[in-house]
Amino acid sequence: MLKERGFYRGVNLGGWLSQCDYSEERMDGFITETDIAQIARWGFDHVRLPVDYNVVMNGEEGFKEDGLARIDCAIDLCRKYGLHLMLDLHKTPGFSFDDGEKEEGFFENAAYQKQFWSIWECFAQRYGSEHGMVGFDLLNEVTFERYLEAWKRISREAVIRIRRYAPDTLILLGSYEWNSAKTVQYLDAPYDRNVVYNFHFYEPHDFTHQGAYWEASRRDISARFSYAESGAGESYFEEFIASAIRKAALEGTELYCGEYGVIDVVPPEEAVKWFRDLHAVFERHGIARCLWSYKQMDFGFADARMDGIRAELLDLL
Repeated sequence: MLKERGFYRGVNLGGWLSQCDYSEERMDGFITETDIAQIARWGFDHVRLPVDYNVVMNGEEGFKEDGLARIDCAIDLCRKYGLHLMLDLHKTPGFSFDDGEKEEGFFENAAYQKQFWSIWECFAQRYGSEHGMVGFDLLNEVTFERYLEAWKRISREAVIRIRRYAPDTLILLGSYEWNSAKTVQYLDAPYDRNVVYNFHFYEPHDFTHQGAYWEASRRDISARFSYAESGAGESYFEEFIASAIRKAALEGTELYCGEYGVIDVVPPEEAVKWFRDLHAVFERHGIARCLWSYKQMDFGFADARMDGIRAELLDLL
């Protein structure tokens, strides 16, 4: 289903309408038509567009027409170049995957949950007719297991509300532990045939995030090691994703990997080994995927450091 619907081989537009300073300069200039055209030339079939709630919400009830117009523009550009678009709510009132965002209380607070549902009702009314090219990713990376039961209730209500306006739109549903493949098994059965399980993949984390400045408190950020030293490989990836594969088969749905990649600290020739083995597993099981990220954001595919291996990676992706 995902391959036929044009959501099989994508790249994230991270840092455009999310994880940014929200300046006019950033939102007007970080991603332009030139970038969308390049993504299409490289052979991707879709983009994932992370959007933070404050880009589109005006207070507790209202919406910013200029913020929604930016999404409209992204969709129009994708249509022009034959791409599909996965609309991802990257931050919602009261919750962000990043502690530094200081968003708290979503899973306990009825008012925050109402705002979350309102955002998705707005998106569904506005983009439901675009179900042939636009999909919905409900929320980026639920963090802790203690939120799971609340998340299952909240996400089901979101799907119910979306379906009033967008009965045929593809919806992605992820689990906890930052959307781990290992926690997909704890999700409920999909609400309907157009709901697909979603996970993110940065394993082994100590390899893909080595030297990450935002994790300085967790490890020696000066440490460096090769792919061979990481313990990863096809068998490692196969085992890590196995329970998600079984769960999707049991529930009659598919898997979509909404983010994956290797930090720019890792030499490109080491990163490509990781991609090669992971993609062998993705292809073996027909897992759709969306690379993190198109440019910059510490993982940029378009960045100059990737020039020497980009053609090889495109053959793998």
